[in-house]
Amino acid sequence: MPRLLIAGAAGDSGKTVVTVGLAGALTRQGRTVAAFKKGPDYIDASWLFAATGRVTRNLDTYLVDPERVRRTFMEHAVIDGVNLVEGNRGLHDGMDVDGSHSSAALSKLIDCPVVVVQDVTKMTRSAAAFVLGSRMLDPDVNVAGVILNRVAGARHERIARQSIESICGVPVLGAIPKLPPEQQIELRHLGLVTPREESRTRQLVGQLAQRAEDHLDLDRLLDLARNAPQLETGDADAAGGRRTGKGLSGKERVRICYLSDSAFSFYYPENLEALEAAGAELLPVSALEADELPPCHALYVGGGFPETHATALAENATFRESLARAAEAGLPVYAECGGLIYLAESLSWKGETFPMAGVFPLRIEMCEKPHGHGYALFAVDTANPFFEKGLEIRGHEFHYSRPVTLDLSSRLEGSSRPEGLKSVMEVKRGTGCGEGRDGLLRKNVFGTYLHIHAHGCPAWAEGVVSAAEKYRKE
Repeated sequence: MPRLLIAGAAGDSGKTVVTVGLAGALTRQGRTVAAFKKGPDYIDASWLFAATGRVTRNLDTYLVDPERVRRTFMEHAVIDGVNLVEGNRGLHDGMDVDGSHSSAALSKLIDCPVVVVQDVTKMTRSAAAFVLGSRMLDPDVNVAGVILNRVAGARHERIARQSIESICGVPVLGAIPKLPPEQQIELRHLGLVTPREESRTRQLVGQLAQRAEDHLDLDRLLDLARNAPQLETGDADAAGGRRTGKGLSGKERVRICYLSDSAFSFYYPENLEALEAAGAELLPVSALEADELPPCHALYVGGGFPETHATALAENATFRESLARAAEAGLPVYAECGGLIYLAESLSWKGETFPMAGVFPLRIEMCEKPHGHGYALFAVDTANPFFEKGLEIRGHEFHYSRPVTLDLSSRLEGSSRPEGLKSVMEVKRGTGCGEGRDGLLRKNVFGTYLHIHAHGCPAWAEGVVSAAEKYRKE
């Protein structure tokens, strides 16, 4: 399994630009490239998909047990091709002083050579200090190469390159000049603009691929990938293929719709696969274009950018109203982050207020800074259609929004709230909806700021499908 992990010396070093460009260049050569994203990020993974045409898998040892993460890599890595793993943050940055769940930790889990992308803006010899320190910090991490990014000129490159190679003994495998603005992927509050919203996706991927061909030593990078230690594939073979068919019990499948468009695109492929494996037929639906919600037994609304599509979502009143009617009739709905926003009465952003679906009696506003960001741990403490009480769920949250008309001071099961609204989860780590609470429940509608991965919470898919089966019977 030829493989490389493209890490950054720090956040915003340019690892996405390098990984997307490298993946695009190798794909243009006719090679099979499988891409993976370390961490919970949906957007970087979607750009890797745009470059390779293959589904990108997230590898995150906080969300998912490390051995399951390793097995996921082995199940989906290619043997006759190249496997590229894009890191996140800095190489050694994790959730604590020990670097737990860092890119470095992942590289050791899958025994993967690391190529560090070093932003050398306003530095030359100092670039060697990071590489040297990085190797000394954890000698078990195989820092096998460096790519210089944002190089200002030939002299700048020469001194930085010679410093790293002579002091650290690590080869420099490329030097990328600063990108002109027209060749950069646009940034905004949650990171990069998604490929589904960017009209120049194919053009940008092509330009980044050309940059990689012009400025990276592709042959040496390929040799490095091919010389990665051999991985035993027995565990992956034992895991077996994805479960498919008419559910686990042979019953007829339930139909589960999920919102899929440029407003709602944050779905781990494993989550959709887990629903199918549990007995669901999935139907993608656009909240921007569909006239109404099709007949179904449950609805899954992932995250995304309802705020940047607020006008279009508000204008599609017939769809919003059909969703609200279905929710009132008892349709099970599971909504994450952007989905929670869409289920509110209204969304306020940049001085304007937009009507949303109106399922939850609350208003939401967008803030200038993140209101919740990072790994999270929530505990289910109240009865609900999807999770058993007592379950602890690991996940990730990254939201600039917050509810502004929500009182969760009384959290006893069955307590009186407007129109039966309850909170069913305690926040043990993270922010959630505020006041140490999350997991809003009204009728069979569940809204949360927590993004979960199905491999880290197997009960989730079973719960959603069971709620759909119950709704179908009733």
